[in-house]
Amino acid sequence: MTDPNAIQPSELDQLPDRDPEETAEWQASLDAVTKAAGPHRAAYLMRRTLERAEGAGIALPKLLETDYVNSIPTAAEPAVPGDEAMEQRITAWNRWNAAAMVTRGSKYGVGGHIATFASAAWLYETGFNHFFKGKEADGSGDQLYIQGHASPGIYARAFLDGRLNEEQLDYFRREAGGNGLPSYPHPRRLPWLWEFPTVSMGLGPLSAIYQARFNRYLTNRGIKDTSASHVWAFLGDGEMDEPESTAALALAAREELDNLTFVINCNLQRLDGPVRANFKIVQELEAQFRGAGWNVIKTLWGTAWDELFQLDTTGALVRRLRQVPDAQIQTYQTRDAAYIRQDFFGADPALAELAKLLSDDKILECFHLSRGGHEARKVYAAYKAAVEHKGAPTVILAQTVKGHTLGEGFASKNANHQMKKLSVDEFKNMRDLLELPIKDSDFVDGVVPYGHPGADSPEVRYLQERRAALGGPAPARRVHPVAPLPAPAEKAFASFDKGSGSQNVATTMAFVRLVKDLVRDKETGKRWVPIVPDEARTFGMESLFPSLGIYSPKGQTYEPVDRDQLMYYKEAQNGQILNEGITEAGSMADFIAASTSYATHGETMIPFYIFYSMFGWQRTADQMWQLGDQLGRGFLVGATAGRTTLTGEGLQHADGHSPVIAATNPAALTYDPAFAYEVAAIVKDGLRRMYGEAAPGEDQNVFYYLTVYNEPLPQPAKPSVDGIDEGIVKGLYRFNTAESAGVTVPANAPRIQVLGSGTAIHWALKAQQLLADEWGVAADVWSATSWSELRRDALEADEALLRGEERIPFVRQALQGAEGPVLAVSDYMRQVPDQIAQWVEQDWSSLGADGFGLSDTREAARRHFGVDAESIVVAALAQLARRGEVKATAVKEARAKYGL
Repeated sequence: MTDPNAIQPSELDQLPDRDPEETAEWQASLDAVTKAAGPHRAAYLMRRTLERAEGAGIALPKLLETDYVNSIPTAAEPAVPGDEAMEQRITAWNRWNAAAMVTRGSKYGVGGHIATFASAAWLYETGFNHFFKGKEADGSGDQLYIQGHASPGIYARAFLDGRLNEEQLDYFRREAGGNGLPSYPHPRRLPWLWEFPTVSMGLGPLSAIYQARFNRYLTNRGIKDTSASHVWAFLGDGEMDEPESTAALALAAREELDNLTFVINCNLQRLDGPVRANFKIVQELEAQFRGAGWNVIKTLWGTAWDELFQLDTTGALVRRLRQVPDAQIQTYQTRDAAYIRQDFFGADPALAELAKLLSDDKILECFHLSRGGHEARKVYAAYKAAVEHKGAPTVILAQTVKGHTLGEGFASKNANHQMKKLSVDEFKNMRDLLELPIKDSDFVDGVVPYGHPGADSPEVRYLQERRAALGGPAPARRVHPVAPLPAPAEKAFASFDKGSGSQNVATTMAFVRLVKDLVRDKETGKRWVPIVPDEARTFGMESLFPSLGIYSPKGQTYEPVDRDQLMYYKEAQNGQILNEGITEAGSMADFIAASTSYATHGETMIPFYIFYSMFGWQRTADQMWQLGDQLGRGFLVGATAGRTTLTGEGLQHADGHSPVIAATNPAALTYDPAFAYEVAAIVKDGLRRMYGEAAPGEDQNVFYYLTVYNEPLPQPAKPSVDGIDEGIVKGLYRFNTAESAGVTVPANAPRIQVLGSGTAIHWALKAQQLLADEWGVAADVWSATSWSELRRDALEADEALLRGEERIPFVRQALQGAEGPVLAVSDYMRQVPDQIAQWVEQDWSSLGADGFGLSDTREAARRHFGVDAESIVVAALAQLARRGEVKATAVKEARAKYGL
């Protein structure tokens, strides 16, 4: 009778077995080994066989996990070039000064982290001495994403190198005086040192992948050869829990980004305790990365373990290491040899016999100190294998001890992330352990001294010689002197000044049409980087596919289904468009890499990232902050914007608040243009400010956020109004008056000023007509292109006043002498126009789309939120009635008339 639980051949493989007899022989051999030598031996043989098959290129599913041992055998480790003893002394100085810096700062209560760098010191030092290329190397040098909490160690090395002094170290986390050091890698705060902000967990790994990908993009497009650049991302094992950390692993493998290496510091601890208390984070990460197609190198155990593995003739040690959960490994770090003998070795008779061959000192050396991430030889072997591997990115899983060398009070303690200082006695113990020439008398009044061997010491000379050989200091951020980009031909912008006539055009389409003209510019066209998350057709960008091409390192290996159509789907190795699929986070990472290329590679690129406005700031605002911190430049375009313009989609698509979130970002210049000519004027000024000749005092390190709409409407000609371009850029100008609009109002009619932004100005214009025709009220209509820029200018005026300087905010200047009250309206929550209320001298009132969106027609949605033309009329009458300029009954009559 057939065993119902037996796996049938058809379940394993649908291909017919050409030689069942041979198959049976292989299966019988496995059964025999299992019976004679046990299942562990059988599993060992199967793993070795699969590894041999993988190495031979035989198409088999990959092993997702390997044994809990080093990937590179000791016998295969290359010798470390240079002077290991010298590098040991340099690392000791860095460990000391990193701990001293944080401890000395603790008296000010500013915090700091000691344990992370203590665990990762050799991961950085080996790279600085042998791998990380500086900015004077070929190409652009390497890009280093430093783990945020390790910043004290990087500062300590810069101090040893002479790039920082003691005073700067003493002002770690105290920047207000102008000479301090930021807590974490912040390019905006220390732009000569830090290139990438990384402490917002998860964004570092995501950005590193897209940076490596953008490097290839620049090469494939012929902008710059970046083939000599390598991207290194230093990450924590706890950080890998962030969804962004692993969101793009498949992209990196799919595009064979062998110019990328992740170094994950597996100290088995996150902020509050073990990363995987009951499991094994290294094995989990290995499976995740191998499954995604990465090359995985495990560097777990130091040389002290070599003897143990040689004695493990039964495989019991390897099996036990796979079994013990991470939290127990952490416990071994803090317990004596007797405990380890009983709990670890006592779990298996073979291990108990092995332990009899080991002294207590040997056991403690292995379990307390010896980790692969703490030895230059092990780390060097892993890094060399990583940079030599071709065809896939590499991840190095380096096991360390959090708080290594800081003493028993720190090492592997759950609370060590929150521990900010060492006592004097702990420092003295650390000094003795690291063999540093620091005397007891150097501790003056209980203050730990900084240590430095001298500017002309062998250590400093060695450090500087190694960096010179690798292309200069690292990390470093360099803004190469590049000429301002020439302004595109005026024709591209002026074409919108005449309006669209009888043709209805949405501002989204106006922006796309403008970009189509700008990418044709002979001087700057190739520098545009269009980025879209799989919604190009929604935004009318499909016409760019055949002309610009969609970037793919593979080109187009297939015949597209729409090849016979004019706007067919064209991929190309030198394609200009980055169409990222459904990933706003990936698209933002693209944008950040492109927007900072002027510094990273000395190549100015002009990225624009167009997206559903609802899925931009709300979903990836942390990356927008990262963009500002990294001093990125470019255009973010929130398309299908507004709470009421997107018919039928409902509240999850209805953006009523992105300008509110954008206003919180100091680097964002947020605009809500109403008309095509405004879009053109804003983009023109953005190109001038970010990429051309900025005016004195203007910060070029800004980015623009434009909201554009999908509502096709007639685009008016640009009014012949003095100062209109200044008004568009600064945020407000009068579009028309009741008289210039041609409406008929009686002499001395009550007057009101209606401020509208974006699509709302069309409701304001209709309300202007209704107020005149049906209520005898004159309304002047203003286009508020940027509420937040008006507010920013007003805040600067307030700050100037505190300094004793008289300055009138632009919004007050613009509205000076305007008769009547002011009513503001937008397709966003009232908080957006209310940003400027306190600086408006006239009586103020506003309308907005507060609350959740809903599915319906535009007209119904606007009536629901009370922002349509009729609602504007009633609100205007109410304001005038409060002032006694119209009868109070008019408001009631209007409500009844319009069904409000």
